[in-house]
Amino acid sequence: MKQQYKWPEQARLALSIVVNVEEGSEYSIRDGDAGMEPVDELQVHLKKPIRNYGNESNYQYGLNEGAGRIIALLDKYRIRATWTAAALSLERAPELAAAIRRRDDETCSHGYRWVHQFRMNEDEERAFIRQAVSSIEQTTGKRPLGWLSRYLLTDNTRRLLQEEGFLYHMDDYSADAPFWAKVDGSNEPMVIVPYALDSNDMKMWVAPAYTPEQWLKYAKDSFDVLYAEGEQQPRMMSLGLHLRIIGRPGRIWALEEFFRYVTAKPGVWFASREQIARHFQSVVPQSEVKENK
Repeated sequence: MKQQYKWPEQARLALSIVVNVEEGSEYSIRDGDAGMEPVDELQVHLKKPIRNYGNESNYQYGLNEGAGRIIALLDKYRIRATWTAAALSLERAPELAAAIRRRDDETCSHGYRWVHQFRMNEDEERAFIRQAVSSIEQTTGKRPLGWLSRYLLTDNTRRLLQEEGFLYHMDDYSADAPFWAKVDGSNEPMVIVPYALDSNDMKMWVAPAYTPEQWLKYAKDSFDVLYAEGEQQPRMMSLGLHLRIIGRPGRIWALEEFFRYVTAKPGVWFASREQIARHFQSVVPQSEVKENK
């Protein structure tokens, strides 16, 4: 059954720009990890415990150069963003944390570090969540109310997030609008603000032949379909970005072209994920919960 609520000011589409901040929090021998970071544009994957200085510098590029380009475009087009940040990244990049504060953007927790939380037991995961909350609150001045794991979560994750005061969870790719979901071990459902992988700029790292032109066309096509559907039902679009990927000189133009395209359309609500979650929570009763499958 289609939901029939409206976005603020009768907007046809909620557009969520998500800037991932993982640089400085990835796996590294430097930080005591057993091996190097496996996500690597250089495609150097060794099991040997050795530092991958080249990949570390490729990540650092996102902080040194990419962040400034993305922030400049967000400022130019007056677009609010949600920064899904690994907390340690912001500790190590105070200039970026300051820019997020200046813009009054939302920071959604991407963990304390960009590591595999699914390997943690319940006590370890709770400590990991609390550490991320405390760190982000110190660096940005606001505690995070949303959470995005690195790829996988545990059976405890959503209940722990509820118990630690989180408003919404992002680890879901099943819909184009928020929904209520049951939480194992809890009497209360949780707001899910689903994310999207298909429009994510990460495709330009994992599939090197995927060009900025292809990414831009896909992003525009996704927007057009959701914008049209928004006349009949609530629609939300997520656009996932990475400092070290879209922030490159040969790719940043595609992001500006997308911003130019969508800001010219009437009825687009450029919202943080917290804003989307709060609005959904205010207009859709918890009784309309989506059953787990």
